[in-house]
Amino acid sequence: MLAHWSASWSVLIGYIVVAGWHVAGLRRLTAGTQPGGTAPTSRAELCREAALFQLGLLVVALALAGPLGYWSTVYIWVRAVQTLLLAIVGPGLIVLGAPWLAFRQLLRPRSGEGDEGRTSAVPFWVSRPVAAVVVCNVVLVCWQLPALFDPARTSSLLALAEHASYVATGLLLWLQLISSRPIIAPASPLRRVSLLVGTVIVWTVLGMVLVFGSSVLYSGYANSAHHVMTVLDDQQLSGAVLWMGMLPAAVTVGVALLKQWLDNEESADLSTGLDRLLAPRRGGWPSRPVIR
Repeated sequence: MLAHWSASWSVLIGYIVVAGWHVAGLRRLTAGTQPGGTAPTSRAELCREAALFQLGLLVVALALAGPLGYWSTVYIWVRAVQTLLLAIVGPGLIVLGAPWLAFRQLLRPRSGEGDEGRTSAVPFWVSRPVAAVVVCNVVLVCWQLPALFDPARTSSLLALAEHASYVATGLLLWLQLISSRPIIAPASPLRRVSLLVGTVIVWTVLGMVLVFGSSVLYSGYANSAHHVMTVLDDQQLSGAVLWMGMLPAAVTVGVALLKQWLDNEESADLSTGLDRLLAPRRGGWPSRPVIR
């Protein structure tokens, strides 16, 4: 399985350029300080984010240029693993890595001083969470239709469009669910949970259609490699990968969002209680008896 490596020079060059851009921008970012001479973000935090971003970028590169790039044209379930890495795992790690300020350092180097401590205005692609999540799920479902799925296996141009759309919509999806410094997710934690649940339902229904389907949808994968498992078995296994593979990330993020919502509710209740205690009382019995 590891014997076949897809030598995609465009992917390798793109990986080197983006990784190098991030490292150069990060060095400028860590060298900058705020007007008081103090760095607003600890070096440990920046290193943690940088590691997450580089890991996510590596996941995307290996999904395209590693053995998965070759075997995804042979087995449907391997292509499902590739889809999961490109649309969920890689973009999720990239968003957690918050590389935006580092990238901006090389584009606008003079405006980076003190930027790492601020939150920027919500970009237009993050300001419509429901529309963005709908677009992400529609793109996923469309690429699973046989009319696009089979041709993308043999067409380099279609495959490039498929992979690029997975990464782009994956980033768009996670930016609705996770705040990625300096971008703050505009929706409330509870609303983000509902968006996440809707996405999980789409992936689940898509996986169930493939798992319980009794007819072959992707006839383009009928090749000599399927001498151990049939194409239908391969298709059903790919449905299980899509169905179950998304759940660990979704459950982790869902629990974190619910915890954030509960913390916000407790903080609001505590603040309300303190306001009531500190507010001056009005009315009630007079402090001294009144003699008439």
